[in-house]
Amino acid sequence: MQMNPNKDTRLCISLSGRPGNFGLRFHNHLYGQLDLNYYYKAFSSQDLAGAITGIRALGIRGCGVSMPFKEACIALVDELDMSAKAIDSINTIVNTDGHLKAYNTDYIAIAQLLETHQVAKDTTFALRGSGGMAKAVASALRDGGYRNGLIVARNEASGTALAANCGYQWQPELGAQRPQMLINVTPVGMSGGAEADQLAFEAGAIDQASIIFDVVAIPSETPLIVRGRAQGKQVITGLEVIAIQAVEQFVLYTGVRPTPEQFQAAVEFARR
Repeated sequence: MQMNPNKDTRLCISLSGRPGNFGLRFHNHLYGQLDLNYYYKAFSSQDLAGAITGIRALGIRGCGVSMPFKEACIALVDELDMSAKAIDSINTIVNTDGHLKAYNTDYIAIAQLLETHQVAKDTTFALRGSGGMAKAVASALRDGGYRNGLIVARNEASGTALAANCGYQWQPELGAQRPQMLINVTPVGMSGGAEADQLAFEAGAIDQASIIFDVVAIPSETPLIVRGRAQGKQVITGLEVIAIQAVEQFVLYTGVRPTPEQFQAAVEFARR
């Protein structure tokens, strides 16, 4: 961690409805390891427009954007990278001399994980959620060649729009469907939330699935992941997602890509 901040220290931040420590520890650990004069701080805000104005006015170099701000921020930045424009959702803002450009590194992380976990293209799946992160996940699946998908979302407007955009079906509930892969992209199971101890899918569907993917990162061992592990299923965790998207943010902010060893050390430090 940068122990001697000074007037030249560059500040990066995150904006989230429920700020956590992973990004703060991950970025600051790498700044220290690579001797970069940066510091990272996590924030929440009830005044999103004011927060974005502050980023521009104070010369804050970068900002990670988490739920529930990923779509609301779009109108407040100057430019969208193709990674954000393609899915109308952002998770990263880079400030270059007052010009705010937005990206989506969640999309990159999901695409990498589907490949590294060797998820077969013909896998049937159900994705629960229809917000900004759900757009990133569904788009990565679509662009990766996954065709047999179902969007499960109680919000009919956003659920049907996401399904239509990606070429999938929509249902308000999973019902009798029993897909091979279940993907949770909602706050169900998130630490500190009203549904922290709940399963994102009904037990019967989990028991019959072969792959369990939960994008919730805090905790990484959500009730959904715990049940999947207990049954010996292949699991993909939110910790994996947040780590990959964080290192891609780090590169955008600093122009420096850590080695695989430095990346793994930062992940281990951040999750303690």
